[in-house]
Amino acid sequence: GGIGAYRKSFYVPESYRGKKISVLFDGVYHQSKVFINGHFLGFHPYGYTGFEYDLTPYLKFGGENLLAVRVDHSDSPSSRWYSGSGIYRHAWLQIVSPVHVATWGTYVTTPSVTQSAAEVKVITTVVNTSEKTQIVTVSQKIIDAGNNVVAEKSGKQVTVQANTKKDIEQDLKISSPKLWTLEEPALYTMITTIKKGNRIEDIYNTSFGVRTFRFDRDNGFSLNGKSIKLKGMCLHQDAGSLGTAVPDRSYERRLEILKEFGCNAIRCSHNPPSPEFLDICDRMGFIVIDEAFDKWKSGYYAKYFDEWWQRDLGDMLLRDRNHPSVVLWSIGNEVAESKGGPENVKRARMLQDFVHKTEPTRPVCLALQNGGAQDFAGVTDVIGYNYLEARMLEDRKKYPERIFVITEALPYFSSNDPARLRTYTPINPWYVVAENDFVAGQFLWVGADYLGEATWPSKGWPSGLFDLCMFEKPRAAFHRAVWNPKPVVTIAVADQSLNIDPPRDLWQWPNLAEHWNFPQYSDGRMVEVRTTTNCESVELFFNGNSMGRRKTTDYTNNTIIWYVPYRAGTLEAKGYIGEKQEAYYKLVTSEGADHITAVPDRKEIRADGQDLSHIAIRLYDKNGIPVQTDDRKITVTVEGEGKFLGLDNGETRREGSFAGNQLPTYFGRALVIVQSTRKAGTMKVRIDTEGIAEPVYVNIESR
Repeated sequence: GGIGAYRKSFYVPESYRGKKISVLFDGVYHQSKVFINGHFLGFHPYGYTGFEYDLTPYLKFGGENLLAVRVDHSDSPSSRWYSGSGIYRHAWLQIVSPVHVATWGTYVTTPSVTQSAAEVKVITTVVNTSEKTQIVTVSQKIIDAGNNVVAEKSGKQVTVQANTKKDIEQDLKISSPKLWTLEEPALYTMITTIKKGNRIEDIYNTSFGVRTFRFDRDNGFSLNGKSIKLKGMCLHQDAGSLGTAVPDRSYERRLEILKEFGCNAIRCSHNPPSPEFLDICDRMGFIVIDEAFDKWKSGYYAKYFDEWWQRDLGDMLLRDRNHPSVVLWSIGNEVAESKGGPENVKRARMLQDFVHKTEPTRPVCLALQNGGAQDFAGVTDVIGYNYLEARMLEDRKKYPERIFVITEALPYFSSNDPARLRTYTPINPWYVVAENDFVAGQFLWVGADYLGEATWPSKGWPSGLFDLCMFEKPRAAFHRAVWNPKPVVTIAVADQSLNIDPPRDLWQWPNLAEHWNFPQYSDGRMVEVRTTTNCESVELFFNGNSMGRRKTTDYTNNTIIWYVPYRAGTLEAKGYIGEKQEAYYKLVTSEGADHITAVPDRKEIRADGQDLSHIAIRLYDKNGIPVQTDDRKITVTVEGEGKFLGLDNGETRREGSFAGNQLPTYFGRALVIVQSTRKAGTMKVRIDTEGIAEPVYVNIESR
């Protein structure tokens, strides 16, 4: 919270005179005021949308210039989650000719897509900031991922009056297009060139994909004609110890982990994400719900809604309209207006009509808690239900024309009473999706733990399938089993005495441990063991002795319950499809911590001052068995060409500074994050562990 100020001095050469020079902020949180050389450029209250200012009239060419930003977050908290403060996303200095493509100024659509050809339409907004009428030509070229030219459109002559802009529409065709799919997300680049005579005035690149999609009242969601269930996760934008100033590579790692897990869709909760996040979703093949607001006339945005909603929503649409990953525009989450009534319905229609007019190729949704009043729920193209699966099933009978998606789902419980929010049963809500064709999919609350919405001593919301480090929790086993086609079986132990930060209320899950170290139960008492699988049957072995083979369909939630008298040793699970073993998992009693491993996700990174390496730390005993019950403090030091960026253990109740270089492991794990400089060379990372004599070294090369 509080008030912050930034000052950036930069030199503008005399040779830049005659150019248009602007600054583009991807996000500043929040209530920012920007100045150049003492001149006030503007005020931008919303912290989640980008904005641009023209610096040209106030610059000193051939001299130093001072850009200043004032950020006012004295009203903190101003989001229900941790928002961070200040310039937390990229800022860009843009230098273009007076005649140029506007920022976010291309709109690429594919009105017709067949196996043999894709019709591509591009609308280009050409801006003329000069004092004279300009006659230019606008040409288009499409290249594929291999830089092969697949379509071209020769220059179209355009007259643009002084200090105006003009939209230019052009059509192209791609023969035998490569479709953007979840498995092979093919991307193309539209290269827009503006020429005046033979001189190039501007070149503007737009990434896009060729695909068709449909939300249907009976068949849910389809991509390129193929029905697909959205296996989605809601994500907030922070990254644990890194806060909200998240380098692009951190998001890329997060999405790599979710992709491998079986997740195929992301709901950006509850605000527009960074543009780089959507770029990664495009490249990796995720479906995205792009969400404009959390609340409207209630909550933290209320004082700015009337004046700013149209600009903030419009900027999101313009910025994100070319992303093939984005298939649904969300105009709000659990808004107070969902109680219904003429004025509230009018407001919802106002926002949806604006979206339809600005970007008509995608439907609009709202995420509703309690299902919403029926007059309000029926406004949007797609209705998002938060948690109330039973209410949704009832509404399906009453309103068969509506299209449904579960925009928030509990990770374990599902609703069993359409009239009551807090009546739930321990049957996973995924089955409602899997067993009903009309449901497009679900988005879990929440995919990964996040900072904020916490009750002391917790500093975050701990209901995620992944922790703040993106380490997979035992509770994730169910969704891995039902979302991922790869045969799997896991073992976890129900331990209600487990010292973890419990999720609040209905977001809870039975406390599960992923180890076999329970000396307090050495009297031989029975321990509940859970094997979760997508195999047809599981055989459990305890210290080499079979405890039988059981069918998965005889149990709920793809989880077979066993009761085992505790003794130290080995638990093994074998998963079978038919009579063939397809999966295996084991837990072994460990001794005390003897050594650590430090495994980087990347040993070579770019020397750009931005790239990251994430080093996963894990404790092991002398026999190489993972240790989860003997945590040790680790200390990290970095030398050479790189810098220490963060240390986390995934524990939302952690104490001390998030910027510190010392932290105990949590269930035997921790994560070290290091960043490159702008100089190539070797970064030497040293990890010292309490009670272990020898440090571990990891070398990361920056190139």
